[in-house]
Amino acid sequence: QVQLVESGGGSVQAGGSLRLSCAASRLIFSIDSMGWYRQAQGKQRELVAGLTRGGQTNYADSVKGRFTVSRENTKNTVYLQMNSLRPEDTAVYYCNVCTAFTSYWGQGTQVTVSA
Repeated sequence: QVQLVESGGGSVQAGGSLRLSCAASRLIFSIDSMGWYRQAQGKQRELVAGLTRGGQTNYADSVKGRFTVSRENTKNTVYLQMNSLRPEDTAVYYCNVCTAFTSYWGQGTQVTVSA
């Protein structure tokens, strides 16, 4: 069973930066996409940033220009660099990896941005 382990969350003041990492416990084959979602308290989970097998990226409008998703294939790891953080970015952030057969989720990491 593949596990996704996230790290890098924490508390930061508005305007600050954090870098989230998500590492798979073992090699995952036939990855279609990797990405990050977030869920704020009382709200639905939403896509923050996605990265396709071909290298295309897509971002939520609210994070465009501030967040960057990337991956390191040799380490089966996906990253989310978050700059210019805002209080509204406060949420639990989840890593997701999709293959042709299944979807894996991390356990989530809390990001808290104070004004």
